[in-house]
Formats: sequence, C-alpha cells, structure tokens
Amino acid sequence: MIGFSKYYDISVPLEDKMPLYPGNVELNISPIATPDKDGFGMESYSSSTHCGTHIDAPFHFHQDGATIDKAPLSSIMGSGYVIRPSHHDDEIFMEDLEGAWKPEYDGRIILINTGWDRKRDFSDEFQKHFPGLAMDTVPFLNEHRIDVIGIDTLGIEPFKNSDFKVHRALLARQRFLIEDLANLDKLETGKEYFIAALPLKVRSGSGAMARVVAAEP
Repeated sequence: MIGFSKYYDISVPLEDKMPLYPGNVELNISPIATPDKDGFGMESYSSSTHCGTHIDAPFHFHQDGATIDKAPLSSIMGSGYVIRPSHHDDEIFMEDLEGAWKPEYDGRIILINTGWDRKRDFSDEFQKHFPGLAMDTVPFLNEHRIDVIGIDTLGIEPFKNSDFKVHRALLARQRFLIEDLANLDKLETGKEYFIAALPLKVRSGSGAMARVVAAEP
C-alpha cells in the first residue's frame, strides 16, 4: 500500500456569502434541519459551479471542449509541485516562471503560491487586484507540457483581462485550471507532492467545486 507521511488541505471552506470573483453568483448555505430540533442536520446550498476552490474545464470557454465530468483522473491526480514566481503588479510573466522553474516540473501539476489567500476579504484588493498569468506564459506552459495548473487567487489571470484571453488560450489545449486554492505556503518549493484535485462530477459542466489535497511521501 502506498503511504504518505502528511496531508495538506489546500482548499478553501465553502461559506455562506463568501468573497467570490466579482459578478459571480452569491453562495448561499442555509440550515434546513438541526440535530437538536429535528434529530438530524441538513442544509440547502446554492451557487454557481465556479466558486471557492474549483476547477475550470475546457468547456468553460470552448463549446467543443471537455466538460468537468470528463476530466481524466490521470491528469487531476498525480505528482505536483508548488512554485513561488515573482510578479509585477498583478501579472506573472514568462520570465517570472522561468526564474522559478526546475526541469522536474515538466509535465507535472503546478500550483502557484502568491499568498493571496491570506488577503481574503470583501475588498477591491482581494477581489480585483490579484496577480495572475500574463499572456506570454502560455507558450512557456505549452513547451513544458503542463496540463493542470492552479493558483491561490480568484482567477488564473488578472481581473483586468476582461476578455479572458489567458483562460481561452490555456483551455484550448484541453487543460484544467484550479482557482482559489489556499494554504500553499505550507508546501515546500522543489518538493514533490501527490496532488489530488477532485471536482464534483457535474454532468456536462463547465467546472465544479473541488476538494484539493497535497500528500507528502
């Protein structure tokens, strides 16, 4: 049996009316029953499929792209690394990825730690000025065969990119993008982890919330 010495939960908890990407549907969780009053607990839940820690499928921007229920387990589970590239204002450029890259990262799950999850709040800074990938990182990620990439901000690219050109370019290659991760500061750069990013199996969905964990051998 494969054993791991330590486990890290790198997902954010889903909470009633939590901070989300601007314009997203508000998340609502309400009690239906409680153990002390009804003998059992149950809640109602409503949100979009892109809230909290979630995975974007290619269908998010491409009509002929794979939907979230078709995400191959061989892609969303496997060896991965956390990187901490520098960024300029709200953009992470190719030169920033190059400065943080090691050969062993090629073809692996890559998680970008910006520390933004510690700023979680209903503020313009957290919701609109987070760092994300610049367009010139796309060919770099293509060259290094990265099929799954995640980040601890509300979006894989800066909020100012209203045309979502980075999303479109990455998802066109049938990648899966993980957004709104947390606790990546607990992972060591250069250390290999087993990453499991398992979205809800929403049939024909453009994405879904996910419980993402990192396990240390």
